[in-house]
Amino acid sequence: MMIRIRSRDGLERVTIDNPHATIAQLKSQIESQLRVPVQSQTLSSNQNLLLAKTPDDWSRFTDMDNPHTPISSFNLTHGSILYLAYQGERTIPGPTVQPAGSFGRKMTMDDLIAKQMRVTRQENPHCELVSFDRDAANAFQHYVNETLAFAVKRGGFMYGTVSPEGKVEVHFIYEPPQQGTEENLLLLRDPDEEKLVDAIAIGLGMRKVGFIFTQTISQDKKDYTMSTAEVLQAAELHSEGDLKEWVTAIVKLEVNDDGAADVHFEAFQMSDMCVRLFKEGWFETDVKDEIDPKLSKMKKDVVVGVKDTREVDNDFFLVVVKIVDHQGPLSSSFPIENRIIPVSMNALKDHFNRTKSLSFVKRISDFHLLLLLAKFLDINADVPALAECVLTQSAVPEGYKLLIESMASAS
Repeated sequence: MMIRIRSRDGLERVTIDNPHATIAQLKSQIESQLRVPVQSQTLSSNQNLLLAKTPDDWSRFTDMDNPHTPISSFNLTHGSILYLAYQGERTIPGPTVQPAGSFGRKMTMDDLIAKQMRVTRQENPHCELVSFDRDAANAFQHYVNETLAFAVKRGGFMYGTVSPEGKVEVHFIYEPPQQGTEENLLLLRDPDEEKLVDAIAIGLGMRKVGFIFTQTISQDKKDYTMSTAEVLQAAELHSEGDLKEWVTAIVKLEVNDDGAADVHFEAFQMSDMCVRLFKEGWFETDVKDEIDPKLSKMKKDVVVGVKDTREVDNDFFLVVVKIVDHQGPLSSSFPIENRIIPVSMNALKDHFNRTKSLSFVKRISDFHLLLLLAKFLDINADVPALAECVLTQSAVPEGYKLLIESMASAS
């Protein structure tokens, strides 16, 4: 029986003669065939082992700790995948070299480039942690959970601030025009609207800091953290973002111990190597018929672990980022752009009727409201001026108050 072992070095194979072998015998074969000492091995059927960074993290994966447990109890069959973490380095016997002429085999330029393109796991993110504004995160997840029921994908751009220490704070999420299916997310980006979004952000002292998207219920049954299509989209947007702390966040449903489904947020950075490979055009970008969505295909060989390959496990490209939350300076109660129900001026009227007890600047301290107003204001003068009032929480000039109130009452 052949069992596939996925580790930080990629996918390798171990042959077991006895299908009723114990965990101890399997680990012995891994030591014999893959040169990883038994005492260094942490073995699990849970792919999340590969996302764990330290031996302390590995110790939480105890499903294959008992050396006497037969591997048959895990329902393993020929070709099943197990996950391996280990400390230290290992040596692999190299191939027999057949010299060609006086100087050995001739290397092409592609061979030389591939030798330099070594894909390894990036241990530390540039982003120390990401903190989500509770209202903004809730407004996003509530829509995909209650309205879309996680049946189709949804995405948005995260805006906020980056501290000198690399802490990213997300204060609002802009949802561009888009079409989502079970497996893919097509962003139908509107450059004019994005100019307004960026103008508001600059006035608020913020910038674009990342991309957030959902995974559907059907994807939950798949054996990957991010699919190849998701890696390509995330790498493209990370490259475009031109920010070393850029964050990619995933929202999905996860079944808890009670059998109920909880909404779960995860945050990553695409590794430096992933972004470099994307910028330099190494990825095969036609993934319509992707055979294995866990693997990214390369146009040329890269070095993963100890071997040349054109297939890279997507987990190699992900660097885990810690998540916390906060209460930011903006509210997120105004209807959100580019959803199923278009935002009309009636929404402005309803919002002002609902918030009469607040000061005027508090009533307009909502990015989604500012975006609606910006479509009727001068992007170079009015939008920055209004956003600065929100930033400093200072009185809104009388002229703007009259204009906004007349827009609300005219609907």
